Amino acid sequence: MEATRRDLLYTLRHRPASDKLVDNGFRSLVTALAALVGIVLLAIFLVVFWEAREAIHLFGLNFITSTTWNPVEEKFGAFTAIYGTILTSVLALLLAVPLGVGTAIFLTENFIHQKYRTIISNMVELLAAIPSVVLGLWAIFVLEPTIRPVLNVIHNKLGFIPIFSTPANGPGFMPAVLILVVMLLPIITAISRDCLNQVPPDLRQAAYGIGATRWTSIFQVILPAAVSGIIGGIMLALGRAMGETMAVTMIIGNSTSFNLSWFAPGNTIAALLANQFGEADGIQVSALMYAALVLMIITFIVNVLAQWIVKRLSLKYD
Repeated sequence: MEATRRDLLYTLRHRPASDKLVDNGFRSLVTALAALVGIVLLAIFLVVFWEAREAIHLFGLNFITSTTWNPVEEKFGAFTAIYGTILTSVLALLLAVPLGVGTAIFLTENFIHQKYRTIISNMVELLAAIPSVVLGLWAIFVLEPTIRPVLNVIHNKLGFIPIFSTPANGPGFMPAVLILVVMLLPIITAISRDCLNQVPPDLRQAAYGIGATRWTSIFQVILPAAVSGIIGGIMLALGRAMGETMAVTMIIGNSTSFNLSWFAPGNTIAALLANQFGEADGIQVSALMYAALVLMIITFIVNVLAQWIVKRLSLKYD
């Protein structure tokens, strides 16, 4: 019996040459594909940088801090679009995270029957299938007219605060924020739900075993165990919000004039590129590519920050 076992182990250690060839070929293939991703990313960065070099040389870092965007006089500054990009993305994330994570908890815990949870889960995932142009049209004809009275009440009561100083008269930052919330919800909910489902059931049962309530186990055991994956999903949604183009372009107002108010028309880098790139020429093309380069750098910083946070928060189970 012992000899048979040794023969079996010897056979497992010494596989046929064809198996080794397949393994080596697969390793080489996936290595090449991974390298190709990096090469494509680097190529995109280099092309954008090369096309933006004229504007970089002409405007320098003043391009980032200037609020002037005047193609007629060939004066360009992207601060208005940078402000709009960061503002809409951060506000949308602040609204979407509680809704998305809360929905994920509702779908993974036994609050209602499984068939109803399945229906709600499918409805949330269907939001991701709606084209952004359709969401933009819905925002124009339904969302913005609906929230306008509410925003004007806030303006009348709190108009002395700079961020509420402008009356809501149409497209602006807040409708763009709310449409981004709708677009981010499926991402945050789906990733958070999968992370919560991956938490070992033993942790929940152990929490119940020492007398923890359902909500105590959720907030002190289950969420901390899944927090690294949830944070990764949130950062992915943030990158999605920063790069969203069509829906935001249709509802944000596309104003190149800087206004601190959240109710005023504004702009984002993606919307700026979508609106002006088709008709741009000369230095304006280079300025738009400079703006695209700034957006790439911002999203790169967000992804690096996400990786750092995920590594710091990740939990390892034996």
